[in-house]
Order: sequence, then structure tokens, then C-alpha cells
Amino acid sequence: MTLNDAEFVREQYRDSSNFDARVELHTRFSTNPVPWPQWVFERLDLGPRADVLEVGCGPAWLWRQNDVPLGWRVVASDMSHGMACVAREHAGVHVVVSDAQSLPWANESFDLVIANHMLYHVPDLDAAFSEFVRVLRPGGRLFAATNGRAHFMEVRDVLDIHWRYVDMFGLESGPDKMRRHFDDVRVERYDDELLVPDVAPVLAYVKSVWTVDPDKERELVRVVEEEIARDGSFRITKDAGLITARRP
Repeated sequence: MTLNDAEFVREQYRDSSNFDARVELHTRFSTNPVPWPQWVFERLDLGPRADVLEVGCGPAWLWRQNDVPLGWRVVASDMSHGMACVAREHAGVHVVVSDAQSLPWANESFDLVIANHMLYHVPDLDAAFSEFVRVLRPGGRLFAATNGRAHFMEVRDVLDIHWRYVDMFGLESGPDKMRRHFDDVRVERYDDELLVPDVAPVLAYVKSVWTVDPDKERELVRVVEEEIARDGSFRITKDAGLITARRP
């Protein structure tokens, strides 16, 4: 599976249904008491007045779960019309349909660009980073969220799936790609895991991402049910975090 294939991305995000299935698993069964959108928002660390752009905003969970400070101007963008429609209905921020590789804003328009779990979908990362640099003001920052190689390893080991997206843009591979365009590149991981007491949410997540061989699916069900019977829940490693950087 290639996550930056245009047809795959278009099908995955024609609406928010696949995304919502994945969010539900994290919302219900994450062990960190601070939800991911709040954790990210707390790290933005901007002043009382700021211009913020989120690219690849999806249904805009970041802004649906956090109050936008009065002095901030927030623009959320996504290349999916379906996602943008959902974001407009719920987020309370200005939403635009646009491609991260060709942004429709003038030079030096923003203090911060947020790319939340979306850069591994971008075919030309250098084009996107060049656009981020262009629309950021000098000293402006990029907050890029992604996952590391250990993410969901218990599920992937059973299904024999390697998530190649972490090689395209992951917590391990992303910093060097960002350093070609940005200064002061740093990684911070979000400490979390999933404890799932039922097999159904695990399968719903899996089916929102992959088309799985029936034999592999039965094996996953067996493994999950055995661990739940033994320990009371199925443990899934989460390996997510932020790569932050500053425009020169």
C-alpha cells in the first residue's frame, strides 16, 4: 500500500467515514488522559495574536476539540471536498479546499503551519515544504505530526503488514527531510497506548485502512480474543508525535 498514491488518498478521504473509524478507537481506548488534539494544541505556544494555517485538516478535529483564542486567525485546508464540508459544519474556522503542494496564499501570510498526520500522503514533499516556507513569516514554525516505526506493531505483526509511510515521512525519517528547508528541527513523542477490551473495534480500525486476507483476519481475531481472555484487553502500541521546525 502506498499512502501517497492519489487514487488511494482520494478513496480514503472522499468523506470522513474511514477517518472517524480510526479516531473512535483512539478516543475510546487510549490510556493517556490528555487527548491527542489537546496535547498538540498545548504545544503551539503562540502569542495572543497569530495567523495559523492547518494543511490536510480532515474533519478539523484539532479545532473542534479546542477553543480558538480570540486573537487568532485560523485557516484550515484540505484537498478533499468531502473532508472540507465536514470541517465547515463543525469546526468554526475558515475552511478552504487546497493542495499542500500549491497553496493559494501570499508570501509570509502565517506564523504557524500545522500538518497533522498528512505529509506521508503528499507525493512531492519538497514542493510542500517549499510552500510552507513561502507562506510562513521569518521565524514562523511548522508542526508536523506523524507516527514512528513501532506504531500498531501488534496488529501489523499478525497481518504481516509493513507501513511504508513511516519511511516516506515518519518520526524517524521526517527530520532529515525537513532539515533541507527548516532550522531547529525537533521530535517530541506522545506517550500513549491502546487497551481494547473487544475485538470489534480493532477489526473496524483495520478495515478502515486495509483490505485484509480472510485467513489473516481470522488469525488477528484469534490473537486478539486470546489476549483479552488472558489479560482483559488487547494492548496496541502507539508511536505518534510531533516534528517541529522553524523557518530561517
